[in-house]
Amino acid sequence: MIVNAIEKVREAGITDVYIVTNVGEQELQKAIGDGSNLGIRITYFEQKGGALGLAHVVKMAEPYIGNEPFLFYLGDNIILGSIKPFVDQFANSDLHCMLALSKVKDPQRFGVPEIKDGKIVGVVEKPKDPKSNFAVTGIYLYEPVIFDAVKNISPSERGELEISDAHQYLLDAGKLVGYKEITGWWKDTGKPEDLLEGNQLLLQELEPGIFTESIHQESRIEGKVRIGRGTTIGKNVVIRGPVTIGDSCVIENAYIGPYASIGDSVQIQRAEIEHSIVMTGAQIDCDARIIDSIIGSEAKVLDEEDSLPHGHKLIIGEHSSIEL
Repeated sequence: MIVNAIEKVREAGITDVYIVTNVGEQELQKAIGDGSNLGIRITYFEQKGGALGLAHVVKMAEPYIGNEPFLFYLGDNIILGSIKPFVDQFANSDLHCMLALSKVKDPQRFGVPEIKDGKIVGVVEKPKDPKSNFAVTGIYLYEPVIFDAVKNISPSERGELEISDAHQYLLDAGKLVGYKEITGWWKDTGKPEDLLEGNQLLLQELEPGIFTESIHQESRIEGKVRIGRGTTIGKNVVIRGPVTIGDSCVIENAYIGPYASIGDSVQIQRAEIEHSIVMTGAQIDCDARIIDSIIGSEAKVLDEEDSLPHGHKLIIGEHSSIEL
């Protein structure tokens, strides 16, 4: 998801990226690096003190960003289409802040704007009685005045500096807060089913490619499929796209169906997998059909008995070991 966000940012013409992490977090840096392979420059910094809110993240970013306009992009947001029109519109406007909005069925889960005569007049975080059916998505554009806002708001009842309070501060100070609606597909992947839906939408845009020569002649590959380097597709395998399979995987006697994303170094034997995400290093060896599932890094799904029900639905955390 973060690489997808970075690609959107780069496409919009932004080449300096700062990624905020939890204290001690190293996995992102190992996975993404300094950005040179993505055509950008990445700097990492930690959010000291724990998860103290999005406005706290902005506050901590000031020493890195300085007196320049910037884009704040939440890494768990997936948007289809380009964000360049948002960036260009903001750059050519007199706005101090621009929010990307999307119509949602459950605005109570988000920051919600109140709009009158085409202008934002208020923003409330997770309101019980929303003033509109718009959600403030995780894509924000700011002038440096936002740093004054985040320094002058107080923690909410849940102990966080809310980004919606910073937006309200700007409005109360007479600053110009505009918006642009996302008319295409947008998803805040806060729930497992959101992740699967986001995965499905991204796979529809998959660029197919076979980068391994180790494919058994009796196995079949159909539709849009991408297979990484060093992966072995053994005997009696059917892969029906859209499907993406990472590097150094081993797949034998298995069916990989539409909307499955398989990470690097995954081993799959005897299973049927469809509409699921299987993360790096997972091992699946069971005579079962796995659907609508998320299998975490280094997780194991193994047979315990021969008689198994089919159609398992699994949300499995990292380094879990499950026997079915």
